[in-house]
Amino acid sequence: MIFDLAKDKERIREIEAEMAAPGFWDDQERAQEVTQELSRLKNRVARYEGLFADYEDLQVMHQLGADDAELRQEAQEAVEGLVARVEKLELNTMLRGKYDAHNAIVSLHAGAGGTEAQDWVAMLLRMYSRWSESRGFDIETLDYLSGDEAGIKSVTILVKGENAYGFLKPEKGVHRLVRISPFDSSGRRHTSFASVDVIPEMDDAAEVNISQEDLRIDTYRASGAGGQHVNKTDSAVRITHLPTGIVVQCQNERSQHKNKAAAMKILMGRLIEREEAARMKELETLRGEQGDIAWGNQIRSYTFQPYTLVKDHRTNTEVGNVQGVMDGNIDPFILAFLKK
Repeated sequence: MIFDLAKDKERIREIEAEMAAPGFWDDQERAQEVTQELSRLKNRVARYEGLFADYEDLQVMHQLGADDAELRQEAQEAVEGLVARVEKLELNTMLRGKYDAHNAIVSLHAGAGGTEAQDWVAMLLRMYSRWSESRGFDIETLDYLSGDEAGIKSVTILVKGENAYGFLKPEKGVHRLVRISPFDSSGRRHTSFASVDVIPEMDDAAEVNISQEDLRIDTYRASGAGGQHVNKTDSAVRITHLPTGIVVQCQNERSQHKNKAAAMKILMGRLIEREEAARMKELETLRGEQGDIAWGNQIRSYTFQPYTLVKDHRTNTEVGNVQGVMDGNIDPFILAFLKK
């Protein structure tokens, strides 16, 4: 961590020198990239230095509280808070992948389980939304298809924040829910499934060539439960990449132009992911082998009854506080996966 701090400070000095050079602002696109990098680095350095300062304060509190029970309790609570912050910082230091710093496009799809599975997608969407809020990330809905009776059939969101893709890529896979269904009048226990797919958001300058001749672009009328998800014009866009058969769609914006731009970003992300997997010769390395959205393919199980437990089957990480996990506390699973 100390090495990273020194490296970050050196990079800050390099950027500040570049920004002071004549003509820096002539290239607005490059200037924006550089200033964004500078902001990320300064924020990271501030977090590092804040931790160091608080650690030194805790050492003083420990010495002063040797004979003071109240001060010892205060110091213990401060230690717990510091440990949580260090764990979050540890996550950041693990994210060194090519696209880890990018925003993340997260798609949720209901699997086996009917209405119960569609409600499960809504629960997962809330979980990821709460997790994003806790990190100060913004969320934008790109595509939304509501369930027939309740919940959500599928939804695609853009999570915007530093290292969003790096954090969320371990969530890719099938998630299994076990609970007493609120939709079953007999009060029986049900098992349902949902898939989570995560790809990096790519900008227009991404190193992937997409020929317009390889695209089939269809427009249609947006559908949904009402309100912001319904449109009276053919603004929804579906793009098919003919060489690979990849299909992406976006219908949340009222502007067909905006929906097309969002769909193209999703397509670029999927093509980049495909190329990376091919270069590494194993699709599982980047994309993960999801298989059917059903029993036996889950990466994580969320059990509400007869006991409460969330278990990640790849790392064997377990958390007994199911409600805490559903409120967005998924960092233990992300950290364990990245360490592995």
